Amino acid sequence: MSYTYGNNLKLQIFGQSHSEAVGATVEGLPAGFEIDFDALGAFLARRAPGQALSTPRREKDAPVFVSGVTDGATNGAPLTVLIYNENTRSKDYSELKIKPRPGHADYPAHVKFGGHNDIAGGGQFSARLTAPLCAAGGIVLQILKKKGIEVCAHILSVGDARDASFDPVSDQTELFDGLRSRSPCVIDPAAGDQMKSLIEAVRAEGDSVGGVVECKITGLPAGIGGAGFGGLDGAIGAAMFGIPAVKGVEFGAGFGAAALRGSAFKPTPSIGREQRTVNLETGRNDTLTVQGRHDPCVALRAVPVAEAAAAIAVYDMMLENGTEAI
Repeated sequence: MSYTYGNNLKLQIFGQSHSEAVGATVEGLPAGFEIDFDALGAFLARRAPGQALSTPRREKDAPVFVSGVTDGATNGAPLTVLIYNENTRSKDYSELKIKPRPGHADYPAHVKFGGHNDIAGGGQFSARLTAPLCAAGGIVLQILKKKGIEVCAHILSVGDARDASFDPVSDQTELFDGLRSRSPCVIDPAAGDQMKSLIEAVRAEGDSVGGVVECKITGLPAGIGGAGFGGLDGAIGAAMFGIPAVKGVEFGAGFGAAALRGSAFKPTPSIGREQRTVNLETGRNDTLTVQGRHDPCVALRAVPVAEAAAAIAVYDMMLENGTEAI
C-alpha cells in the first residue's frame, strides 16, 4: 500500500483520522517560492469539516510547517506540513472493530493488518487525509497560477440534481474566481439549492448520497506528458483515485456522459440507517447502525481536493518535461 505519489514532485501523506496529526512531505518544490499563507488557509477552509451539510466535526485545519520553509518561502529542502487533529471522538467507532461498515475499508483493513488496523475514524483510509493533500496541492496551485495555469472545480451533480457544465473552450477565469467563494460550489445557484434540499432530505433519513465533481485546467502548455503509460490522463487519474470515495474518472466526454472533466464520488457508507454486516467475533450476520459524525455527501467538500490532486499531477508532469519551475 502506497501513500506516495509522483516521480519528480514526490508527495507522501501520513497519519490517521484520529492520530495526533495528519501531514504531508513534498520533495521537488522550487526554492524561493513565496507562499501566500492567507490564500492557502482559505483554500484549506473550503475542504474543512464543520461546514453546513457536512460532518459536525470541527477542525481548525491550520497548517504547521516543520521543514522546507524559511521566512515564508520554500528553501529547497523537503517541505513537511502537519495538520493537528483536535476534535476526535474515537469511542464512536468502537463497535466497528467487530462490525465493519458495508462498503468501507473496515473489513479488508481488518484482514490485511490482522485486526491491528486503526478503526477510529477509518484510520489511514479516512478522507481526513485529504487535508494534507490540500495543503500540498494548495501550494502547487499557487505555483501553477504564477505560470498562467488555472485549476478549478465545481459540483456537477448530487444525486439527480445537476449543475451547468464548464465551457470546454472558453477561458472562464472570471467564473473560477467567483466559484471558489460559493457554498455549495456551483455555477447555477438554483442547482445549488436543489442539491442542498436533496442532501438535507437524505441526511434526515440517516442516509447519504453521491455526486460528481467537474474539474477544468486552463493555460496548460502543449506537450505535457508522454505516450502509453506516461500520459497526462493516467497521471491525473492516479492522483484522483487516491482520494477516498472516488469511483470513476472521465476525461472529455468519457463514456458518453455529459461531464467534461469530472470525478465521481460514491455515497459515504457511514450512515445512520441500520445496515447488514458480519460480526467478526462470531462470524455471523449482524446489523450495524453507525454512530459518530459523518458527511451526508462527500462531494461538497471534495471540490478543492480534486483541484489539489489535479495540480499535483500536472506539476509533476511539467517537471518530467523539464518545464521551468517558476
